[in-house]
Amino acid sequence: MPYQTVKGTYDLLPDEMVKFNMLADLFRQFLNLYGYSEIKTPVFEYTGVFQKENDTSDMVTKEMYTFSPNGKDSLTLRPEGTAGVIRSFVENKMYGNAELPVKLGYIEEMFRHERPQKGRQRQFTQMGIECIGDKDPLIDAEIITLGYFYIRTLGLEGVKVLINTLGDNESRLRYKKALSDYFRPYKDELCTDCQNRLEKNPLRILDCKIDHENEIVKNAPKMELSDDSAKYFEKVKHYLDILAIPYEIDDRLVRGLDYYTDTVFEVVSTNEASGSQATIFGGGRYDNLVKEMGGPEISGIGFAIGVERLMILCEAEEIFDFKKAIDCYVINMCKTPDYALSISEELRSNSFSTEMDYYGRSLKAQFKSSERKNARFVLIIGEDEEKENTVSLKDTLTRAQETVKRDELVERMDQLLEDYYE
Repeated sequence: MPYQTVKGTYDLLPDEMVKFNMLADLFRQFLNLYGYSEIKTPVFEYTGVFQKENDTSDMVTKEMYTFSPNGKDSLTLRPEGTAGVIRSFVENKMYGNAELPVKLGYIEEMFRHERPQKGRQRQFTQMGIECIGDKDPLIDAEIITLGYFYIRTLGLEGVKVLINTLGDNESRLRYKKALSDYFRPYKDELCTDCQNRLEKNPLRILDCKIDHENEIVKNAPKMELSDDSAKYFEKVKHYLDILAIPYEIDDRLVRGLDYYTDTVFEVVSTNEASGSQATIFGGGRYDNLVKEMGGPEISGIGFAIGVERLMILCEAEEIFDFKKAIDCYVINMCKTPDYALSISEELRSNSFSTEMDYYGRSLKAQFKSSERKNARFVLIIGEDEEKENTVSLKDTLTRAQETVKRDELVERMDQLLEDYYE
């Protein structure tokens, strides 16, 4: 029996890689536009990088791939990007950078042991950013803006920003107590996970996938912010208004990880083809994570985009409605491939993507190949062309065909492209 992919993993075949690279290349352009540098962290870290005291997130409690290769050290495959980036930030003393904030971006593989489904795998890719430095609502608004315009530049329609605040430490502690007091009489009516969350982090009950439609959860008290937190959130909204970012306040938005403080956000698609309220990406601010990693008391904010889910949304809205194409296909009708081979390599050295026939097939078969590969130019080489050091050049868009000297071929193709796109 042939081997198959492990459950929760998948192959990115050539056509999917074209789409994946399109998303990644555009993301890197946005990193550059906003002054972010790309970072790459190890696939596995010490478990303590991801697992914090009293962390009740599903990722930490249920989904991490943890192992001990020597029976002593506990290691975990990277389940999310932020913790590893912050570990690197602290270990490499980036906080000593004279120019703060430090802006870092990544495109990395992640691993979580969860139930595989459409857009959710056990091995998956996240594109994300982390902006680490002084806390300022202007940075929060800029982070949201970067992600929003990346998505809009892709062409996705019906994109909406949901924002909320989890408040500062003072506000959050007070709110946790209020939620505990409220939910305790209803403990038996909550799911098993939420019964555990009630004791450790009642905020997470608001984010429960099972109980989110429960009337008890819907009627939970809302957060009362400290004056500083309220003013901070008002400034975030003010800057988003200036930047014309369409947002809605969702006071039940808490995000899935326990290290978030103050501003949290999700960007969702409301397009019917993409599914109702399909999350595209989310993130938020974290005030305590750098210090917990052994660094100074410094704040950060970031977001992560699940590439697999984004690809599904782009498919649904026909963003990928294009065909892979090459510049040239060389049809060889000579007895040997020598002349065609040297011309093909010369075209590649001049940045024309080029393919040629390897098998000495018929003229009709080679033309079929050029059509399947969507070649812009077809170069036909026969015994006469080889003898006279020429090629027969066909432009597949204009249907014009001409004989061109070999030493003038690159210049002529450049001219045809320039004339067509003027």
